[in-house]
Amino acid sequence: MDRTKKWVERVFRFLFTLLGAGLGLLLAMAIREFSVFTKLDLPHLPDIVSVGVILLFAFIFYFLFPKALWLVNQMMAFIEKQLADIPIGDLFLRFTGIVLGLVVAFFVSRPIDKIPYVGGILSIFIHVIFAYIGYKLLGHRKDELTNRFTELNLPRIEGFKTKKDKGPVPKILDTSVLIDGRILDVAKTQFVEGPFVVPLFVIEELQHIADSQDASKRARGRRGLDILNQLKDLKDLEVILSEKDYKDIGEVDSKLVKLTRDLKGKIMTNDFNLNKVASVQGMDVLNVNDLASALRPVVLSGEEIMVTILKGGTEQDQGVAYLDDGTMIVVEDGRGRIGETLPVIVTSILQTSAGKMIFAKPKDRN
Repeated sequence: MDRTKKWVERVFRFLFTLLGAGLGLLLAMAIREFSVFTKLDLPHLPDIVSVGVILLFAFIFYFLFPKALWLVNQMMAFIEKQLADIPIGDLFLRFTGIVLGLVVAFFVSRPIDKIPYVGGILSIFIHVIFAYIGYKLLGHRKDELTNRFTELNLPRIEGFKTKKDKGPVPKILDTSVLIDGRILDVAKTQFVEGPFVVPLFVIEELQHIADSQDASKRARGRRGLDILNQLKDLKDLEVILSEKDYKDIGEVDSKLVKLTRDLKGKIMTNDFNLNKVASVQGMDVLNVNDLASALRPVVLSGEEIMVTILKGGTEQDQGVAYLDDGTMIVVEDGRGRIGETLPVIVTSILQTSAGKMIFAKPKDRN
């Protein structure tokens, strides 16, 4: 391997030396032309100068080869480092932009090439400028192009997702989940992957609620719009505003079901009726209320917990406290200790249709 590497270096050094000799030949020809133009009467001087210039440049390039090789290696390492963090989809778009820029530059520069002396130099600059414009233009439009591909239900550009590797499933948000607001906290924890898709007809419904004459509805609508803006500001979350609409469908819920089916996504909602309709049609539904219920802390009989007695219970001497998630705790002999924070021992747990109810007694009664 080392011997092969040395031979490769020798070949490139020879070619680099020939490059230097070629540059020297061009300079020598310029000197000869200058000699003829000025009518210098110096016998054989241009020939001697030509040979000297060619040999001089050949020797210079021969000895500069190690430095040039080092410089090329550094440049390649820098380029490789810069490209390593760029997704393959971005590289494809930027390369496409360069190609398109060069094509446009070719047609633009054709009349400029005919300008004497400076036409070729101007043409080079035009090609470089248009290639850079294409590189930047398509690079900056990557998110918009990706969104368009997502809305058309085509493979996403980033990473070249195919049917075998579809990537994260789109989550289509409805009005109720945005007004509720807890989806923002869930998104911050990154337990639910994006992209989050918010249809424009959902935003229009939020705006309609925000413009309501009723103060309560107006506050709810504005809260939903604020939550949407905060979701869009999250760096690690992709939020897509879908312009896809179904003019022949009047109900927003029906439009959501249709859009979710077209995008092969999942509906994220707190609406009970929408949840049932989507489930009946065999669609996946993510309900934030169900998530909150699943994450309620598990309390077992015999466990000790700290509670604050807030009010009296329905039975004599009973006190009532609540866990952080709203679960009611009925404490024996707690009526006389309203306002106190004390440790209690769980005696039993009752599951009802309205939720879970916990019965406990003060620890100091044991």
